[in-house]
Amino acid sequence: MTEQKYAVASRRSGIFYGVGVGPGDPDLLTIKAFNLIKTAPVVSYLVSKSHGSQAKTIARLALAERQGYFAAIPEHRQDDIAIDILMAKDRTMANTAYQRAADRIKNVLNSGQDVVFLCEGDPLFFGSFGYLLELIQDEYPCQVIPGISSVNAAASVVLQPLVMLKESCVVVSGQHQDQQIEQALRQHDSVVIMKAGQARPRILKLLEITGRSADATYLEYIGRDNQNVVTDVTQLASEPGPYFSLFVVLPVEARNQ
Repeated sequence: MTEQKYAVASRRSGIFYGVGVGPGDPDLLTIKAFNLIKTAPVVSYLVSKSHGSQAKTIARLALAERQGYFAAIPEHRQDDIAIDILMAKDRTMANTAYQRAADRIKNVLNSGQDVVFLCEGDPLFFGSFGYLLELIQDEYPCQVIPGISSVNAAASVVLQPLVMLKESCVVVSGQHQDQQIEQALRQHDSVVIMKAGQARPRILKLLEITGRSADATYLEYIGRDNQNVVTDVTQLASEPGPYFSLFVVLPVEARNQ
């Protein structure tokens, strides 16, 4: 940390950490993340009315299973910074919520305390941490503890390599336009479609159009007790699925030729 870069922050300001807690299985929390979370003076995380805080739940379970650190993140703690984000196409409300959260985090950092932001999967892979990092990193020291992403966890469930030799692999979102997803399916060997929930009917149709239904596996809640895996996506109902779902499309048949 240089005094010039962090001139706004005090010399003894706290550090803002983005910590990946993995896709859902608490045993996949890294040792480094565990050591940081168990001593964190202030913890921050996203919450929603429908899912609560998945990241906090994963962290609490991981700490409970290892050394009995359940009290390190109690169900309700006054100093926690819970960020209530409304997931909508209009980002105005979300951006306002992130700005308010960033201001609260900065106040804690100014007091000399560290803040640990819990993020499902990896903080820098489709992670909400990125929005907070953008608002904080120019003024305060920041560090990232990587986590296992749902993409890697999905490949381990399917038990197939994501990419080999000269194959190409791309990650897209269900929020992309149909044309973009179709292009990815036609141009790349391996395709992972994140945030598939509301887009599931569209994605199933695009898999059929591109002739890649046989290459696809659909997964929900990877690594959790309610994990669901569908290997024949033609049997999947053409209706919206849960937020925590994705498609993995791999060239398994082509590899065997």
